[in-house]
Amino acid sequence: MTNQTAETERIRSLYEKDAAKYDRQIRFFERMLFSGGREWVCSQAEGDVLEIAIGTGRNLGLYPDEVSLTGIEYSPAMLEIARMRAQELGRKIDLRVGDAQALDFPAASFDTVICTLALCTIPDDRAAVSEAKRVLRPGGRFLLLEHVRSPALAVRLGQRVLEPLMLRFEGDHLLREPVEHLRADGFEIEQLLRSKLGIVERIAARKAPQPS
Repeated sequence: MTNQTAETERIRSLYEKDAAKYDRQIRFFERMLFSGGREWVCSQAEGDVLEIAIGTGRNLGLYPDEVSLTGIEYSPAMLEIARMRAQELGRKIDLRVGDAQALDFPAASFDTVICTLALCTIPDDRAAVSEAKRVLRPGGRFLLLEHVRSPALAVRLGQRVLEPLMLRFEGDHLLREPVEHLRADGFEIEQLLRSKLGIVERIAARKAPQPS
């Protein structure tokens, strides 16, 4: 078993254990740090939409009615909560167990890929970004909400101190910066919005259109 596979399995086990209390735990942080972020991301979704690491389905009620939704999640326990949420909302969605690092979809399958508060725990976040690009159609958009490495030195030092504990108990990286991977993969960054001392980031990025 490779180190990445072992870490992926560890993250799965953490979320399997915490699935029932995840919504309660995340609510405080969403009010304090991420208010309006999920709405910002989901309101821009168009066409065939894939949400990677959909978790308990907290975004499901925020998507436009006309989009066609697919969601993948590595934790079956989290996915079961998402299924119940979809039923309560009367929302039709294709929900399946899947790994954002190796998506089980053909290339150019989706118009929009969504990821909210998940690249921080996916072991190989670079692979997840590359997979998102692969399954996007030319001109498709990747929309993200994430907590990231702060540009403010004092805040970043605090993140560096906390990260070993967060990694051990939550599998949560505090010092990542997804936009670096997006740029390296050739995405055009259309919007990059920072808040909360630079800790919170909203990104809208576009895959290059098909050459004419």
